Amino acid sequence: MARTGSAILVTLLLLAAGPARAEVEVTMQADREKVGTEDTFRLEIVVANAPEGAVLQLPAAEDFEVLGRSQSTQMSYSVGPGGAGVMTQVQKHTLTMRANRPGHLTIPAAALQTASRLLKTRPVTIEVVRGRLAPERPKRQAPSNPFGFPPGFPGFPGMEEDDDPLGGEPRIDEPTVPRGDSDLFLRMTLDKSEAYVGEQVMVTIHLYSRVDLSSVDTVTMPKLDGFLSQDFKTPSQLMSEQRVVGGVPYREYLLRQKAIFPLKAGTITIEAPEADITTGIFYAGRRVHRKGNELKLVVRSLPPGPATTVVGRWRLSREVSQTEVALGEPVQVKLILEGRGNLQTVQLPALGAPAAFKVFDPETSDKPNTSKSHVGGTRVVEYTLVPQQTGTFVLPAFTVPFFDPEARKYDEMRIDEITIKVKPGAGGANVVTNPGMPTGLDGPKNQLVAGGLKSLRHTAHFSTPRASLTAQRWFLPLAVAPLALTLLLGAFLFARGAVGAETPESQKKKQARAARKRLAAADKLLTRGSTADFYAEVERALTSFMSARLGTPVTGLVRADLVAKLTEAGIGEAERARIVAVLETCDLGRYAPGMGESAARRRALSEAAAAMEGWS
Repeated sequence: MARTGSAILVTLLLLAAGPARAEVEVTMQADREKVGTEDTFRLEIVVANAPEGAVLQLPAAEDFEVLGRSQSTQMSYSVGPGGAGVMTQVQKHTLTMRANRPGHLTIPAAALQTASRLLKTRPVTIEVVRGRLAPERPKRQAPSNPFGFPPGFPGFPGMEEDDDPLGGEPRIDEPTVPRGDSDLFLRMTLDKSEAYVGEQVMVTIHLYSRVDLSSVDTVTMPKLDGFLSQDFKTPSQLMSEQRVVGGVPYREYLLRQKAIFPLKAGTITIEAPEADITTGIFYAGRRVHRKGNELKLVVRSLPPGPATTVVGRWRLSREVSQTEVALGEPVQVKLILEGRGNLQTVQLPALGAPAAFKVFDPETSDKPNTSKSHVGGTRVVEYTLVPQQTGTFVLPAFTVPFFDPEARKYDEMRIDEITIKVKPGAGGANVVTNPGMPTGLDGPKNQLVAGGLKSLRHTAHFSTPRASLTAQRWFLPLAVAPLALTLLLGAFLFARGAVGAETPESQKKKQARAARKRLAAADKLLTRGSTADFYAEVERALTSFMSARLGTPVTGLVRADLVAKLTEAGIGEAERARIVAVLETCDLGRYAPGMGESAARRRALSEAAAAMEGWS
């Protein structure tokens, strides 16, 4: 017991003496020795036991671009030989970099300046080739431990890769960070690079940002010539997810997602999308324009097989309201198609009802449906059949072939035959008879009156004929008068138009007066009424003005469709941006604090009037 107490006392005395500090060290290494110009890699600079006031000088590499930085610090206490305590502190600086050109490039040494000396690392040489060397980052091997640190320190054996805030394997569909504008860029992706004719391909447009965003004003979708398209996701609000791209953390915003179906084989180029974005918070931001990337899709023809244009995964069924009916009673027959694919391109064959049935035109109803990554739906075709004679009849079976692109083979939808028995109707009738047409009018036809034929008249009275109408004196002036009046009216209108022709300045003034009249209702709510009613009235005035000028309703259009109509009408980019800005202000005014103040209302009213007056 005495020995145990002595050992504890000695340990406490050693600890009380204070820990010793290990020697200052600095090292630098890259996680890859060979990269492509489109690849990113990480450069790690580890500083051990830096004294207070030491300054680390990161390498200035002109041949490399720094996409991101991170820093972590760890400390540990250990008991060295002889029972002396050793305090170890390690700082790790991680740079996410990309080469600007191919070749054998050198990253200069990093330096640590202390009060007494300057410590430098060794330069790092990396072989750089063109393009992307590998789609995924290889897992790094644990570096050697030149300082003899215990396990668990950053950059040395025992550290888990998950401890790195920028670590983690990139996704296979990771976008490429552009050389310029790397803080905010637009990228379009396809869920597959090859597809069959009629197969669904998902087009997704994302916005990647490392800055604050206020709004995405417009998104210009690429022209999808050679495709049938269907909207899949069109978010109405900016919602972001954290995403690491090339080792750099970004906020990822989904802007648009469409399902497209190619109509012809070949290599089809999809043009780059564009977007107008406002950065910052509310009025403190600035408006920027970004253009994304174009893509190529290889479209294959359907393999040899049955002649069909139906592509996807489908099943077909048939329902009959009753299989035993009386003569003249209707029978309801439904064909139900459901599955995934382009529902609009599926053509079903005719019912093929026997001639003993009168078939009315079918009623078709479609119910589109979307799953997590596919579009499809249900189509119901309902027939009404009325039997015209008794007996036993068969609705024939039929098959509809289709191509399953996921299984890469043809399949078929099959409908079995159905037997319908028709019993005699009321009164035991076996056949429905059609009523005959009337044979003619009732009563005697072509009858002579009583007494036979009347005698012919044989007396006459002769008089002098009157002068014709055209020979009258007043006829010519009366006939010429309408033509003369028309000419005089035309001359008057022409003269008035020539005298009162509007100049461009007068047209603008007239347009300004019309704009003010349209805003009269909103002007009444300027100092009274609710904020929501005021901004709704401003938006209503602007949309009604645009509807009148464009000749088509614009109420309810999303921003992208509205901008497309304004572009087709020849409205300039500045005017389009002003109109969209007013609409965004009206949306913001319904919920943002401070938008109900008098100054904010006056500014919104003035901007709306300027947007209408500036229409060209």
